[in-house]
Amino acid sequence: MAEVINPAIVPKVTLPSGEQVPCVGMGTFGSDRVSAEDVSAAVAGAIRSGYRMFDCAACYGNEHEIGQVFKDAFDEGVVERKDLFIMTKVWNDMHRRVEEACDKSIKDLQCDYVDMYFIHWPFPNYHAPGCDVDSRNPDSRPFFAEEYMQVWRQCERLVELGLVRHIGMSNMTIPKLEAVLPQCRIRPAAIEMELHPGFQQPELFAYVQEHGMVPIGYCPIGSPSRPERDRTAEDVADTQMPEIVKIAEAHQVHPAIVCIKWAVQNGQIPIPFSVKPAQYLENLRCAVTDPLTEEEMEMIRRADKNCRLVKGQVFLWPGASDWKDLWDEDGTICGWEEKGTC
Repeated sequence: MAEVINPAIVPKVTLPSGEQVPCVGMGTFGSDRVSAEDVSAAVAGAIRSGYRMFDCAACYGNEHEIGQVFKDAFDEGVVERKDLFIMTKVWNDMHRRVEEACDKSIKDLQCDYVDMYFIHWPFPNYHAPGCDVDSRNPDSRPFFAEEYMQVWRQCERLVELGLVRHIGMSNMTIPKLEAVLPQCRIRPAAIEMELHPGFQQPELFAYVQEHGMVPIGYCPIGSPSRPERDRTAEDVADTQMPEIVKIAEAHQVHPAIVCIKWAVQNGQIPIPFSVKPAQYLENLRCAVTDPLTEEEMEMIRRADKNCRLVKGQVFLWPGASDWKDLWDEDGTICGWEEKGTC
């Protein structure tokens, strides 16, 4: 019989509403490499292994298959709908039709409602699945708070309609959050962001927590299977960082497990992805066994390389310099003064 981690013993993180959710979820992005069938099979196995949080997205191209897994789990009595925390996101090409996008995700996921609905990226810039790093949409444009708030108002409406229980933002920066948070009628419950030992984003992480939102970390082990378009020669492999390897040897675990332990103990919700049962089981089990020491946590904190892996080049607009323009690295929003300029 396959091993099961009792969901009741998995530590919880408290949302602004007071609701408690698991400290580890499962991602479902196949990185343009894994089929929808393989991802959904992993979700089925993960539910039976004890996972209760799943991070989905319309653009991943697998919500229909995952939805059949959810329905089967409900019908077979493996789990009740109320016991799963299902998250998904509106894709960039649906910013003007958020309710329509949400309805489709709910139908595809066969889940009646969504627990957390994110704006996937803070601009409407669209790219096709599987595109390469040089792909550009000539209609792309930079972030504008007014446009973003039009999308957010539609998300707030989803809460009012009972289609979603919480709403969140993703791939934001402090300047962008500063521009929109004061305008929110319903504040985001969570911010999804790239977080791993080699890219800890301490300023943004602290800002999110200080403003009462929960950080949810994607790429928690450094996303070794991320698309080619997001790879550069300067990238750091988290599982090869000397500090991570040393701690892994001390705990007799794979370095990836150290990354997830660090994330949980650091206060974020990591959402690792794997289609291998042994891996996704261990990703959950590590949250309830053999914690890292304070000294090891400090060693990892000091090891931060500030190495962003998901750069987002395909979202650049005409006139932008490079991918750093997406992330407001100088503390100002690129393109704020005049569309298409920095």
